[in-house]
Amino acid sequence: MIDIDECKPQNEILYPCKGNCRNTDGSYTCLCPSGFRSDNPKSMPCVRADPHKALKMVTGLSICAVFLMVCILALRAEYQKRKLRKEKERFFDQNGGQILYHQIMSKQVDTLRIFTQEDLKKATNDFDESRELGKGGHGTVYKGILKDNRVVAVKRSKIMNVAETDEFVQEIIVLSQTNHRNVVRLLGCCLEVEVPILVYEFISNGTLFEFIHHNYGSPPPSLDTRLRIAQESAEALAYLHLSTNHPIVHGDVKSMNILLDDKYMAKVTDFGASRMLPKDAVQFMTMVQGTLGYLDPEYLQVRQLTEKSDVYSFGVVLLELITGKTAIYHDGLKEGKSLVSTFLLAMEGNIEGMLDRSIVRVGMETLLREVAELGGMCLGARGDDRPTMTEVADRLKALRSTWREKLVLEHGATERLVVRSSPAAPAPWDPLSSGMLSAAPHMAAICIETPR
Repeated sequence: MIDIDECKPQNEILYPCKGNCRNTDGSYTCLCPSGFRSDNPKSMPCVRADPHKALKMVTGLSICAVFLMVCILALRAEYQKRKLRKEKERFFDQNGGQILYHQIMSKQVDTLRIFTQEDLKKATNDFDESRELGKGGHGTVYKGILKDNRVVAVKRSKIMNVAETDEFVQEIIVLSQTNHRNVVRLLGCCLEVEVPILVYEFISNGTLFEFIHHNYGSPPPSLDTRLRIAQESAEALAYLHLSTNHPIVHGDVKSMNILLDDKYMAKVTDFGASRMLPKDAVQFMTMVQGTLGYLDPEYLQVRQLTEKSDVYSFGVVLLELITGKTAIYHDGLKEGKSLVSTFLLAMEGNIEGMLDRSIVRVGMETLLREVAELGGMCLGARGDDRPTMTEVADRLKALRSTWREKLVLEHGATERLVVRSSPAAPAPWDPLSSGMLSAAPHMAAICIETPR
């Protein structure tokens, strides 16, 4: 058998090759020279190969992958955004936002503002820890600065004990319309979160607890100052109890929930445990709320919340003011003692031993005894035996008036309050939380000024 050389020019028609032809035994090969390429060198000419083709291919694939990833992330972000929007809408409706919105639009409420979550995040620097004013049993309070530079207190609650949405909305409406100089004002709320965020006016000068129990070397508050704060607090509670449609019971009256503004005026705050009582009806609580040492024993037993529950708790505050002791105090013993129990026992004998020495003066025995008796009346075992907050406020006003007249008669002088500043300026205080902050409040003292 004779081998044919397929690579000879005369055999090109029968055995085509557009590249380098190489004869083999019984056949031939056709390959492109180095640096050239062809899909089929026997029929298609060889062309110079692109040295960057592989790189371009990898680059192209990478761009496609990145583009695909960006599209996926964009779709995911849009999905999350829609999900968050729907969640906000659900919370808004769940918390009675639509009802409240219609109330505002119908002009039934013109003092309340509905904030968005973004509004309050900007105001509190995304609820930064440096903006925390304090933490309490009901939540955390932050200092907020609104767009108009108004300083507010933003309360982010942990839980919300609301049985009915309508009731919660009605409570917000009533509190927003509460107009009493001794009650912290509710300015607005955010309802597009799981637990509503409340916005209150900012009170700068601390709690009554700190004012009484932590004077940091400053003169202790005078008796008149203490009685004035007690009277203002009693008037605030009486105002709430006498609300036109539904009496408002505070539910957690204590010295830590009475704030002092820059003029040391009392401001009742923290309505986290508050309830609007049904008119001419009784409200029973499934869960007892309050603070140890201030809780009404009758409320603990029957779980019936009434205005007299606030009267009892106020009685404990009144004892704090005249004894300088906390509701649960330590008298050299490891185990805490109840101020109420100790005080009521002392009233049967020598009450003077329980009083704050800084306010005990010659000639004040009768006044202090009457204040102590008023406190004892507030602490009656049965709510029916206790006075109303209006009666308590009126009695405190009368006692202060009598004492002032006595001072004028004895000294021939006009009395005025002088506020003495402590060495350190007071730090911001928590206007809403049940917790206490460590700052040095200013103290007030009584002096007698001889008329010119």
